Amino acid sequence: MEFVMILQLLIVLAALYVGSRYGSLALGAISGIGLAILVLGFGLKPGNPPTDVIYIIIAAVTCAGIMQASGGMDWLIQLAEKMLRKNPGHITFLAPFCTFFLTVLVGTGHVVYTLMPIICDIALKKGIRPERPCGVASIASQVGITCSPIAAAVVAFVSISNANGFDVTIPGVLMISIPACLCGLTAAAICSYKRGKDLDKDPVFQKKIQDPEQYQYIYGSNATTLDKEIPQSAKNAVFIFLGALVIIVFFAVFQNALPSYETLRAVKGTQDLYIDENLSMTANQLVQAKVHVTGITEWFNKALPMNVVIQMIMISAAALMIIFAKASPKKAVAGSVWQSGMVAVVAIYGIAWLADTYFSNYMGVMESSLKEVVSEYPWAIAIVFFIVSVLINSQGAVVVAMLPLAYSLGISGPVLLGVLPSVYGYFFIPNYPSDIATVNFDRSGTTVIGKYLLNHSFMMPGLVCVIVSTLVGSLLSWLIY
Repeated sequence: MEFVMILQLLIVLAALYVGSRYGSLALGAISGIGLAILVLGFGLKPGNPPTDVIYIIIAAVTCAGIMQASGGMDWLIQLAEKMLRKNPGHITFLAPFCTFFLTVLVGTGHVVYTLMPIICDIALKKGIRPERPCGVASIASQVGITCSPIAAAVVAFVSISNANGFDVTIPGVLMISIPACLCGLTAAAICSYKRGKDLDKDPVFQKKIQDPEQYQYIYGSNATTLDKEIPQSAKNAVFIFLGALVIIVFFAVFQNALPSYETLRAVKGTQDLYIDENLSMTANQLVQAKVHVTGITEWFNKALPMNVVIQMIMISAAALMIIFAKASPKKAVAGSVWQSGMVAVVAIYGIAWLADTYFSNYMGVMESSLKEVVSEYPWAIAIVFFIVSVLINSQGAVVVAMLPLAYSLGISGPVLLGVLPSVYGYFFIPNYPSDIATVNFDRSGTTVIGKYLLNHSFMMPGLVCVIVSTLVGSLLSWLIY
């Protein structure tokens, strides 16, 4: 049994590794091959795909994509650029906070593609080594995911935690993750402030600009969005989007304001009880079939779930942007936000389904072998989250795949909330699109992927940010919960 279990784990890891090498849709699609091998080849019972999380991502990405199509994203980028150009000497601190809060607003880190050339341009014009702001700004664009009220990682954490007895809301998560991640980013920016040689003292850079063509390439362009005229309709789309976020946070805080409805649930302790020899249905299956049996199921009033609220409000906001902000649905589908979001949907669908299939079949074995370790060192789960993130390049997928296992091992909700920032580890191997794009945007050549792969420009700020964020998050969670 142990040999088969290890062999199947290797299949899971191989699917994740090969998928990450191809990137994009391949991450989820190749996970499907691993799933098919486990189910059809080894006869494992298939797990459950995370449909609730996927629905939320679709709704949120549709809303953010429509806002981008209206021009609203251009306005947000323009506001960020104005602030950065007014304070060019502080670009190493301001740039990561700009990319961080843009991600918090729209729930995806891919907004960095528009802002990164501007960050590089400002740094070059000020004589600052671009690696300093660019490296930490790319990290910040991904760190913001665990701080966004519409990001899959946050919504999945709340949904899974509530199902496992930890009654936490979206604002409750943000109350920990936002200050924790801001502390981590501040530490990373401080460590990046004097990183590497100044441009005027860097012999490699100085030799490069001796070539007139290279000089023109590095200093010749003027990346900016300030010359773009933003129509009022684009600003209206941003206001609609922000209004939707305010409504979501309001209902998350005041859930008593949500409507409730009568529904069925299984009576505690009867979930595995068969009704009689002729009816092979569990109590939970009866609930799903809406069949009421006295003593086994009961009627109760259930509040409207927050995952449904988020979906309704996001879709409604997208519709309002189309009607009142002149947003083109066709343009939204062609935009980077919507496309990257749909890639995330496929990735989470395949990865989480594969992981749930494997872990659900071996939950008993894992509990007996790991429970002693995690009971004494519950914080060690942060290392597991980080390693899995390195493999699968998705914070939402890490939460969906690993959080149920963490709860089953007896780790408490407050501990898991504290270590939530550790689900970001895919900067470790520099193959994520935002990191690759940042290297290409830096015309000076100071932001690099090193000769030995791991000695790259994102390693130091990434490790500093995640470690500090996790420590601060754990402290805050311990103090509050």
